[in-house]
Amino acid sequence: MHEKEIEEKIQKLPENLRREVLDYLDFLLGKYQGRENSRGKFKFDWEGGLSEIREEFTSVELQHKSLEWR
Repeated sequence: MHEKEIEEKIQKLPENLRREVLDYLDFLLGKYQGRENSRGKFKFDWEGGLSEIREEFTSVELQHKSLEWR
């Protein structure tokens, strides 16, 4: 669709700006691929994030504390 136009414009850029275009494309691909892959799926990447305080607080105490912060 727009591939030819994109290619023509990239060819007009100096080499250092072509590198920036590639970096930006990588950024966009990462940004939007992540959204598509995680849509509808719950991630547990936060799991264990409070493990260092598990001996100090119960889960109920943490829930009450989080309500205070709101």
